[in-house]
Amino acid sequence: MPLDFQKYGTSSCCSKKICNGCNYANQMREAEKKLGHSCPFSCPFCRKPVPLTKGQGDKQFLKRIAANDPVGMHLKGIHQYLKGDYRSAFEYYTRAAELGDAAAQYELGRLYEFGKGVEKDEGKAIHFLEEAAIGGHPSARNSLGLIEWDNGNTERALKHFFIATKLGDDDSIKVLMEAFRNGLVSKDDLASALRAHQAAVDATKSPQREVVEALQL
Repeated sequence: MPLDFQKYGTSSCCSKKICNGCNYANQMREAEKKLGHSCPFSCPFCRKPVPLTKGQGDKQFLKRIAANDPVGMHLKGIHQYLKGDYRSAFEYYTRAAELGDAAAQYELGRLYEFGKGVEKDEGKAIHFLEEAAIGGHPSARNSLGLIEWDNGNTERALKHFFIATKLGDDDSIKVLMEAFRNGLVSKDDLASALRAHQAAVDATKSPQREVVEALQL
């Protein structure tokens, strides 16, 4: 699943993250079979009809939050953050992070790192970023690398960047290329990182996703 929010959506009925390509494939399947729902399409996961209005979607979304769904709480945290209500975002991220949501752990770590909605605390920032990184979050791994880099721990920073690169993180491969130009990374290690990065990117591709991306141009 790509982390780029422009490449996936979240179903309000079951809080499952669905890549745009998979959603498109499901729509084509239902259209071809003429499944005849009361609305155009259904959720690829739970098969419930997709809400026809924003109000219906919001109602389903609130039900997911009331049920302590970590993805729903994480998304609510994002909404609050974008509104500038960092304290409320912190509270929702905290609840989702406690339930193991890696994306929420990453966002929580960033709030602690920059002191938004909570007192700045690098120790707690690192803790939550590490939790998110263990959960496979590439941007969290990159953030850990940047923190180590700023603290003068170059070797530890590079290890984080190499791991993030293998997960397809674009920012980390850029850092490694700059480190190579400065003589901090060998040619062979950079070549290996580039291959790993490309493999991770290729793994997220599909004909359906390419169709959707072409339609969005």
